Amino acid sequence: MNLKDILKKYHSVLVGIYDDQEIVVLFYIVAEYISGFSKIQLLFKLDELIANEDNVSYIIVLERLKNHEPIQYILSEAYFYGLKFKVDSSVLIPRPETEELVEMAINAFKFKEVTLKMIDIGTGSGCIAISLKHNLPYADISALDISHSALEIAAQNAMSNQTSISLVQADIRDFQCTQKFDLIISNPPYITKMEATLMDKNVLNFEPHLALFVPDQNPLEFYVAIADFALKSLKDDGSLFFEINANYGKETIEMLINKSFSDLLIFKDMQGKDRFITAKKPSSF
Repeated sequence: MNLKDILKKYHSVLVGIYDDQEIVVLFYIVAEYISGFSKIQLLFKLDELIANEDNVSYIIVLERLKNHEPIQYILSEAYFYGLKFKVDSSVLIPRPETEELVEMAINAFKFKEVTLKMIDIGTGSGCIAISLKHNLPYADISALDISHSALEIAAQNAMSNQTSISLVQADIRDFQCTQKFDLIISNPPYITKMEATLMDKNVLNFEPHLALFVPDQNPLEFYVAIADFALKSLKDDGSLFFEINANYGKETIEMLINKSFSDLLIFKDMQGKDRFITAKKPSSF
């Protein structure tokens, strides 16, 4: 069997689950992982026979894709802000939108020459904290998560990306510390249970619900907790950066206004949805 035959099989099995372009992209990703071919190389290798053991690997991956399992979990890796991260079902798969949040933070702090202290709340795979440390090497960065399994993944990712971050296992809803931070950044759980009915199976059936969902009656639960933590733990003129639920942008802004945060700005993501909020610590605290 050659790679062209395998591509045809992927298409015949996955049609109806993914669109044609997605199937081709998935095949390219799998081919690079199993056979080591880049997309350009693959164009010249489609007619070459492959080893039987590789053929078995392609079929194993295909069976898992057929069950809607995300390719990142199947291959145990995802790319984020130019870095490779190990992922499994204990952590969310890093999203391209979150790269925009990281970009905003890097641009806000890259010209600061003093040592900066930052904390990423709900770190999961560590993608935000590690990407910040990789690009702001002089920053002292902590990464907090309630999940021990997630922090184990974050620790492995910090090591593989040759970055040093401080890991903290805690629930932000009752976490306190004596440190003061220049930046508190977070992409916390924000999807309501009602919204779950609109989600794809590859998210709903595989990604950790602990990192995804909030109660319908309290959709801003983690934003309120993080804002209260920020009031106590930001330095004077410190910044708060959030990724938000686009359906609750107005409510999130109102909550921060009620807590007297200043310099509030809301930004849209690459799809044109309200996705990020930045704010400053109120001067009265």
